[in-house]
Amino acid sequence: MTRILVIKHGALGDFVQAFAPFHSIRQHWPEARITLLTTAPFCEMARRSPWFDRIESDSRPRWWDLPGLFSLRARLRGYDLVIDLQTSRRSTRYYRLASTTAWSGLARRSAFRHDNPWRNAMHSVARQRDQLARLGVPEAGAPDLRWLSAGAPVGDRPYAVLVPGAAPHRPAKRWPAGQYGALAAILHEYGLDVLIVGSAAERSLAETIRSICPQAQDLTGRTDLMELGSVFAGARLAIGNDTGPMHLAASLGCRAIVLFSAESDPRLTAPVGLGPGQVSVLVQEDLRDLDVSRVAALVNRGH
Repeated sequence: MTRILVIKHGALGDFVQAFAPFHSIRQHWPEARITLLTTAPFCEMARRSPWFDRIESDSRPRWWDLPGLFSLRARLRGYDLVIDLQTSRRSTRYYRLASTTAWSGLARRSAFRHDNPWRNAMHSVARQRDQLARLGVPEAGAPDLRWLSAGAPVGDRPYAVLVPGAAPHRPAKRWPAGQYGALAAILHEYGLDVLIVGSAAERSLAETIRSICPQAQDLTGRTDLMELGSVFAGARLAIGNDTGPMHLAASLGCRAIVLFSAESDPRLTAPVGLGPGQVSVLVQEDLRDLDVSRVAALVNRGH
């Protein structure tokens, strides 16, 4: 039996954008024993997916942590093929620990090196598709994500989801919470319930939104990734910053409006939906200057 190791860490948006490659790998090697090496936040989601036979958690030991590196080395060895979808500086260094040339990634002496000179100018989805094509793995189409959205429905009224957070160390990626509050009030006037999602650390953002629109429901810190999938699967609309949950919403077919600042380039990282027109991108160099009316206009277009 062919033994394959796939390496993919995070963050959430990066992990979601690997769903199609995961699916293509499984379709190409249906009888293989496929292991995923990922980080702890994504282990449970990966276990519930249909793509892997085994999940290994990478604690990402420091390079001077010899016991940790010996443990990592043991988990990287014994495979017929390693597919590094992370292709970071760190994961490329795993090539030496794995002690095999049957490697797809950036390692210079690997048998299936992704040496496309334009790879850094490609969207993440296109880059991974091109990497797998070099390996002889064809694109298998959109994966079935019903396993990710099988939770209980969120009420019986139409609702919109707001995602006001983003990476804590990149505050410029956040549209001000007060603006989200004004938008929530507009959505409520349209007859939509409003749910606010995010981590527990983003609860203060939800409080600001609810101070303007008390009818909004605060789910920050109350959903794991699987439950979040169910929230998005049932939503009429999701509106949020360039952050992981918006990739999850797009992958599940939810109509999405994603707000980008100068902090990131949507040509490289925008969420990818299931069809034309599902995902709309609004770009404003400084999100503090993005008027609520511009976002509301996009809502109206599909309301």
